[in-house]
Amino acid sequence: MASLYISPHPDDFRSLMALVAAEFCPSRPCTLIEDPPASLALCSRPSLVLGSGGGEVLSGAIAVAWYLASQGKMIGSNAKQESQVWQWLSFADNELTPVSCACSHAEMMHVLNVLDKNLESRTFLVGNSLTLADIAVATAALLPFKYALEPSNRRALTNVTRWFLTCVNQSQFVNVLGQISLCEKMVPVTPRPSVAPVPAANANPTDDANAVNGKRLRPCLISLILVSLQKKAKPEKKDLGVISYDVPTPPGEKKDVLSPLPDSYSPQYVEAAWYSWWEKQGYFKPEYGRKSISEPNPRGVFMMCIPPPNVTGSLHLGHALTNAIQDCLTRWHRMRGETTLWNPGCDHAGIATQVVVEKKLMRERGMSRHDLGRDQFIQEVWKWKNEKGDRIYHQLKKLGSSLDWDRACFTMDPKLSNAVQEAFIRLHEDGVIYRSKRLVNWSCTLNSPISDIEEVIVATTRIETMLGDSAVAVHPADPRYQHLKGKVVLHPFCDRMMPIVFEFVDINFGTGAVKITPAHDHNDYEVGNRHNLAFINILDENGLLINVPAPFLGMKRFEARKAVLQALKDRGQFKESKDNPMVVPVCSRSKDIVEPLLKPQWYVDCADMGKQAADSVREGRLKIIPDHHHKTWFNWLDNIRDWCISRQLWWGHRIPAYFVTVNDPSVTPGEDMDGHYWVSGRTEEDARDKAAKRFNVSTDKVTLRQDEDVLDTWFSSGIFPFSIFGWPNEDLSVFYPGSLLETGHDILFFWVARMVMMGLKLTGKLPFKEVYLHAVVRDAHGRKMSKSLGNVIDPLDVITGISLEGLYAQLQDSNLDPVEVEKAKQGQQSDYPTGIPECGTDALRFALCAYTSQGRDIDMDVNRILGYRNFCNKLWNAVKFAMRTLGGNFVPSEKAQVRDLSIQCVLTAVSCPWFQAYDFPAITTAIYNFWLYELCDIYLVSLFVSSGSQSQAVVCRQTLFTGLCLLAPIMPFVGEELYQRLPRRRSQDDHANDVSGGAVQSADPDPVSIPDHPARPSHRGCAVAIASDRCTVHLMLKVRGKFYRLQPHIIRCCD
Repeated sequence: MASLYISPHPDDFRSLMALVAAEFCPSRPCTLIEDPPASLALCSRPSLVLGSGGGEVLSGAIAVAWYLASQGKMIGSNAKQESQVWQWLSFADNELTPVSCACSHAEMMHVLNVLDKNLESRTFLVGNSLTLADIAVATAALLPFKYALEPSNRRALTNVTRWFLTCVNQSQFVNVLGQISLCEKMVPVTPRPSVAPVPAANANPTDDANAVNGKRLRPCLISLILVSLQKKAKPEKKDLGVISYDVPTPPGEKKDVLSPLPDSYSPQYVEAAWYSWWEKQGYFKPEYGRKSISEPNPRGVFMMCIPPPNVTGSLHLGHALTNAIQDCLTRWHRMRGETTLWNPGCDHAGIATQVVVEKKLMRERGMSRHDLGRDQFIQEVWKWKNEKGDRIYHQLKKLGSSLDWDRACFTMDPKLSNAVQEAFIRLHEDGVIYRSKRLVNWSCTLNSPISDIEEVIVATTRIETMLGDSAVAVHPADPRYQHLKGKVVLHPFCDRMMPIVFEFVDINFGTGAVKITPAHDHNDYEVGNRHNLAFINILDENGLLINVPAPFLGMKRFEARKAVLQALKDRGQFKESKDNPMVVPVCSRSKDIVEPLLKPQWYVDCADMGKQAADSVREGRLKIIPDHHHKTWFNWLDNIRDWCISRQLWWGHRIPAYFVTVNDPSVTPGEDMDGHYWVSGRTEEDARDKAAKRFNVSTDKVTLRQDEDVLDTWFSSGIFPFSIFGWPNEDLSVFYPGSLLETGHDILFFWVARMVMMGLKLTGKLPFKEVYLHAVVRDAHGRKMSKSLGNVIDPLDVITGISLEGLYAQLQDSNLDPVEVEKAKQGQQSDYPTGIPECGTDALRFALCAYTSQGRDIDMDVNRILGYRNFCNKLWNAVKFAMRTLGGNFVPSEKAQVRDLSIQCVLTAVSCPWFQAYDFPAITTAIYNFWLYELCDIYLVSLFVSSGSQSQAVVCRQTLFTGLCLLAPIMPFVGEELYQRLPRRRSQDDHANDVSGGAVQSADPDPVSIPDHPARPSHRGCAVAIASDRCTVHLMLKVRGKFYRLQPHIIRCCD
């Protein structure tokens, strides 16, 4: 029978979790509170000894509870649920337990509110029945419910309270906990000395208050503090020390790693000098260590292109999340030995850039772009780009992004511009791109149509558009208007006769009679086409009224709104006003109300391309993760409309299309909207030849006028995955198609779908095999990032720290109006009263990855990032301790020993499936718990206590190397700094040790595994630790002929 050693304290929730899990176990272990035999060397309680007389030992609450719950089938019904259970175990251990044991009631309520939100539509945390997730979180919440949560708190936590009572009323909980009495009023706390006096050697144990049944209790620190309600006053927070790296190191030279490590971790010290050295060594290039990138690599190729940020701006935390995830994946693939390329780039951002430069011209020189002219204005834009456009690249380097900068590209570079021109010409010649006069979303301020992504929705009324009405629509079944079939009505302001048409309008909406304005409403446009109505345009490009009677002619559109309403009242033709909002888009760039306007534009026929893109997901050729985005994908592509790709701007790729005028009486002059009179060409001569051939005339009779418009920015972005490699002139075979596209889910159809459509159409291949969509970053209150709220944070401010005054100064330099500046200041004062402390790149990256739960938005709290800075300090101290213990003469063996392999196999088993599944919370949890609870709590401690056991010390020492390899993809700077300080194997050259730089995938390049063939000899006494969510499993391999294969969370014996 198994023996379960637990703490004797009645409120030790870690032991309680194991005890409740044991209630579900078919064969319950024997429960013991006495000290275990010294031969077992148990490090903590609860601990589970499997079998009698010693043997396999499981230490730690989660390891024990997992084993017991798995026996009772309480760990989920499939792999996905098992992963969810582990995430809740991590939540209980890392989020709920610390606040349950702290003095801050506010922090505890914050965490419980997160739990309450998750339980809104759930009875249990995972699946439809109770699991170990509920056991772990409920036992962690036990102390708050017993001692801290008063009735008013519980009313605020309706879902948590309901769930908690459901759990603790289960018979298995009752058997362990009895009936729980909930807190009615928190008891005031009187602090007392935290260290109890040590009893004399001859003292009677029964006289000790901390003794039960004559046995001295082993105190559970957290439980003793809480049960006796001894809430210690929080010590004053020490200022985070800033230590700088002062050793003169030319850019690109290796950092000094011979001088002693500083006493504590400091991001400024750690992050200095490494990035330029990585670049100079060529670690970020796929050619590194290879004769040719075209040479086949048996380990595979990983290629990913960056979602090109706009050249106009600077990165915010949303960009930081994107790049933290992408760099983490890139470094992981590079460490696996794959030929790896992460390609950087920047987008010219047509509208945004033109607006920025126009404002700058007006502010500094009092000039508009029209005062300069097109050519000079474009020169001004290039000048601005060359001066300001590199800020984003600087930010990316500060984030540690391991991009191949030699391949950096700008969408207006000649290579990419040539690809854009070629794409347009090919699609135009195939008839996919065509010209048509249709309604577009027109910005009167920008004098250009805009994309749907540049809109937000507001409500208003638009009575002025009645001046362009050409019909009245009624429902065909409306009895009130059957007698009007075939009749016409007279327009109130002119002699226009308008037919009454029968359409399926809402009978109950107003009078049931709806005015139709085909030239200024998207729905009315379709009605106008069906009934062959007149399309009367009443607005010019600047928003002034045209084609209308006096006195409205020449009025501004919003002045006309008031004038039309007043004129109706003066004529006695105004009946009443009701709340009747219409959906009207607003341009996010200019804040101008967008007008539907009839304009000749260039369109892409998306019907066939959209079907192919949709089918690629349906047939499994393209994988979208998480798969709940499939609904959005199919909904958009199955109902796709043709794409307007022309913009009336000056900055961008000018459309390579020419309007043809033929000086020959046999050729009828054409109109602008007639596509027959438009040709496309790579040069004007090329276009002239095509025109002459089309109209069967000589080239000297052809006059060409190139379209003034430029292409939609999304057009050049849509071919980005292959234009960066020189399509159509260069070989794409090495890096196209790419492996992965990682981006935010908010641009799934604006960018991702268009890349898929364009890739399939122009190259015949999908541009990538998988799409991983991460969540949207919000602030700590769940609000969308907005400059006017003051919650848009520059990642560099989190990395280096910034004062509140510094945040204020950034607002003054922005384009916000004074009212918005004051509102933003109030938000910053509330969220960052003392500014933002220096957190460092590694802590920011780790926090962003830890937050990334698939399908959920991220409420980013800077305080949590600061917590991971403290984690970096723990890593720092752990390595310093290990180095002192290792001594100056320790040299690792040239070849990894079996004990080394066992540890590396475990870490590989822990990390690989989660990297492949893009489960970043599981990755960060495993790393965090491995370092804190495995390496620090067990292995490094064993260095201190096992001076006589050299073999065990070797295992512990080798584990440190592998732990840093596991850390490197997410925390590259501190990983490199600490790894470079450790002793090297003599057989390795310097480059083979630069794990974060990416020269090799690990200290032992060959994949490792535990032997599992029965004919091979076993290795007795090999202690194996599985590093996942504070789970420690010690397997004493004593029986010859038994072998063990390790998998995440599972230990399986193989005879």
